[in-house]
Amino acid sequence: MSDTDFLARRFEAHRGHLRAVAHRMLGSTAEAEDAVQEAWFRVSRSDTTRVDNLGGWLTTVVGRVCLDMLRSRRSRAEEPLDAAAPLPAAPSTFASATAPDPEQDALLADSVGVALLVVLDTLTPAERLAFVLHDLFGVAYDEVAAVVDRTPAAARQLASRARRRVQGADASEAGGAGQRRQWEVVDAFLAAAREGDFEGLLDVLDPDVVARTEVGVTTGAAAVARGAATFGPLAGAGRSALVDGVPGFVVFAEGRVERALRFAFVRDRITVIDIVTDPGRVSRLDVRPI
Repeated sequence: MSDTDFLARRFEAHRGHLRAVAHRMLGSTAEAEDAVQEAWFRVSRSDTTRVDNLGGWLTTVVGRVCLDMLRSRRSRAEEPLDAAAPLPAAPSTFASATAPDPEQDALLADSVGVALLVVLDTLTPAERLAFVLHDLFGVAYDEVAAVVDRTPAAARQLASRARRRVQGADASEAGGAGQRRQWEVVDAFLAAAREGDFEGLLDVLDPDVVARTEVGVTTGAAAVARGAATFGPLAGAGRSALVDGVPGFVVFAEGRVERALRFAFVRDRITVIDIVTDPGRVSRLDVRPI
């Protein structure tokens, strides 16, 4: 087998993940395929012998291609070609999952839903890339910075601005009716979780909701509701808090935050639940109990 054939096989193994990244960046199935194909052309002409993490490197290559396409589209004032419906969600669990893999990453991206794509279209190309790569696919800020040609601190700011926009916490709405409604949704979610109220949970979850932990993701309202219904004891032990400036919930142990949940919203429903339990990540959160 030639080196090119070997690289092609490795690339194909990551194609689903790369297509998911491109689709969330571009909002178009056709453009996502074009971006992945362009990425292959670039990769096939590159020396990959010193690449330790091929999957991560390919993700950044696709990110650069998508950033170029978004900037070109904006300069021509063009819209995405389509907003394809999300792919069916695979079975999963809310609190326990196997180690993450590219298939889970692809599922996460494809299950966030068309509603989030509408919000993403309001972001600048750099904000969109930073948010998609970091928040949806867990790419480190150092790597995001290399794609957008900024410092890691600037990349963090890009993602933060995008996150606030996605979560409806723009300065124009902070402390206003929009955020009050989000707290009402969080309170309803926690109350339903405490009671094990499956239908009540479905009422506040977006049909394409994603719950993400350090070990995997759960997708779809039914699956997330089933997991959240077992969250009752913890829901009763914690308290609401601003987590990195957005509505969330924290659980304390021995006076310290043991775990934190951050919520994203689209149209008054929870669309993303980011569950942070790793002590290192928890220690870096900005938590302000309310």
